[in-house]
Amino acid sequence: MRVFVTGATGFIGSAVTRDLIAHGHTVVGLARSKRAAGVLRAAGAEPYQGSLQDPDSLRDGAGAADGVIHLAFTFSLPELGLGRLLGAFLGGAPSGIPLRVMRALMLTDRRGIDALGAALQGSGRPLVTTFGVMGLAAAGERASRPATEADGPNPGSPGYGRAINEQAVEAWALRGVRASMVRLAPSVHGEGDSGLVPQMIGAARKRGEAIYVGDGENRWSGVHRQDAATLFRLALENGTAGAHYHGVADEGVPFRSIAEVIGQRLGVPVKSRTLAEANKQLGWFGPFVAIDNPASSARTQQELSWRPVGPALLSDIDSDSYFSR
Repeated sequence: MRVFVTGATGFIGSAVTRDLIAHGHTVVGLARSKRAAGVLRAAGAEPYQGSLQDPDSLRDGAGAADGVIHLAFTFSLPELGLGRLLGAFLGGAPSGIPLRVMRALMLTDRRGIDALGAALQGSGRPLVTTFGVMGLAAAGERASRPATEADGPNPGSPGYGRAINEQAVEAWALRGVRASMVRLAPSVHGEGDSGLVPQMIGAARKRGEAIYVGDGENRWSGVHRQDAATLFRLALENGTAGAHYHGVADEGVPFRSIAEVIGQRLGVPVKSRTLAEANKQLGWFGPFVAIDNPASSARTQQELSWRPVGPALLSDIDSDSYFSR
């Protein structure tokens, strides 16, 4: 297949690109800079100039492809443009700024999904998108069971803002697009990781302590990035329209265990903190540290014959690659 991939040079996207090429597919990667184009060429992919802020480029790239994997997402405020940025900061009470910023970012994501979907409408071609299982977990609640592929986004989750765009993908699945959603674990780990665990390590270095909230028994799921890459390919090749798939290998690792690895590696104490203290110390990702987010991928493994084989979360982060930066 000729596959249009957004986010093809990112931590996950670069692994997806390698996996697709290794299995005989041709990758056309979205590139908004000469540097990104060079990285794609070096990986054996074809660069395609465009960006998330240019829906026409997304539509044209998808229209010329046999399928699409959409991994790109931006948290960059300058990319919102002056008008939307002013609206987010000046459009109401200061306490509402985070929510208005998130809505503006989600609008960019929604427009990208709609541009890709419009290019594939009625063709039966695949569109694989990415979300997070974190969007299924409620803040302040201990989960009674691991989240499954049948569960919908939870308005009480700090990850809900992004999860609501699943509705856009589901809508295109009803309009002749083989659109599916891969929900990734909060820790997609491996060499080059720049996600939440490295953020925790950086905060522990700065503060001189590795923290967890309360008793630290809240659970995070995890998946190695190569296993995640394989899952995106399988969803592209064999996924069902409207399906939700879970990129989860470790179903639930107590967050205190993650903090203990960080503390041991850095030689700093491991301490329990309140949520308010964690928010003050960790900033925007403080609420995620307290979330209980066990998740299952049993249905995904059965439907797509996906078998995660990469290292487990705790053993993988207990390595020099995470602590030599």
